[in-house]
Amino acid sequence: MANHHSRGPGFSNMPSHTRHPGYHNHSPAPDHGRAFVIAIALNAGFVVVEFAYGFAANSTALMADAGHNLSDVLGLALAWGAAILSRKAPSERYTYGLRSTSILAALANAVLLLVACGAIAWEAFQRFSQPPLVAGLTVASVAAAGLLINGLSAWLFLKGSKEDLNIHGAFLHMATDAAVSAGVLVSGVAILFTQWYWLDPVISLMVVTVIMFNTWGLLRDSVQLALSAVPPHIDIAAIESFLRNQPGVTDVHDLHIWGLSTTESALTVHLVMPDGYPGDAFMDNIRNNLESHYAIHHSTLEIEQGTISHYCPVSTESD
Repeated sequence: MANHHSRGPGFSNMPSHTRHPGYHNHSPAPDHGRAFVIAIALNAGFVVVEFAYGFAANSTALMADAGHNLSDVLGLALAWGAAILSRKAPSERYTYGLRSTSILAALANAVLLLVACGAIAWEAFQRFSQPPLVAGLTVASVAAAGLLINGLSAWLFLKGSKEDLNIHGAFLHMATDAAVSAGVLVSGVAILFTQWYWLDPVISLMVVTVIMFNTWGLLRDSVQLALSAVPPHIDIAAIESFLRNQPGVTDVHDLHIWGLSTTESALTVHLVMPDGYPGDAFMDNIRNNLESHYAIHHSTLEIEQGTISHYCPVSTESD
């Protein structure tokens, strides 16, 4: 059921951020370039070492982990590229800049992780029938090095992962790699003392389960952002209540909230105010509250007097 609106003459568009040229400025996304350089360099070198030792030790767990690490290097490069592009200034063609590339990178990273899981699981199942001999000491030693490198890489992205889904994707890659390495280390030590070679594919499948469990949230959130859903950390009901309770506002229409990037959110809304435009100070107060209390970084407010019917084809009463 589409909403119907009215607007008074002369009050068609009064966005809160356009009262002065250049009034509304976007803060650049935090620069994680140093973390990306260190993590990519460490993991790229480790991929080569791990695969070589995995081949020599005849360990599917090590070789599978090397393949997973390679996908992580590609994922880190993708996330870094998106982080750089998201800092580009808006242009006539891309009026919001390239912020949404961080959403695409988070989605691509989730897909890469799931593909890597499929490859690891397939190889592990292949080895169940005839578990090959595995050099447990070599496996344990290389996995211990991997645990150190991946743990350090994850730590580099830990702080940024709390505010940015793209950085969270990079952190998740490194954290799951650390879990993989820990699992492979356990299997290597166990094989060294028991010669239970079937532990190698078993640990591989356990690692796959952990990765898929952790990746699901990243995939879900990135798909929702790509579809312009309300970001999960934003309470749209609370925002609508806040707007309806503003002095002079008799109704709220066409409230839309979506993610501009993995760190920024935007809002557009029509406010019905029969007394007309309330002044810049009133609009600034709403905008500042939306940003400081509700994490809305880019708000556009339209004032209507409620005298003419207005139809919005994309608005509905319920999802």
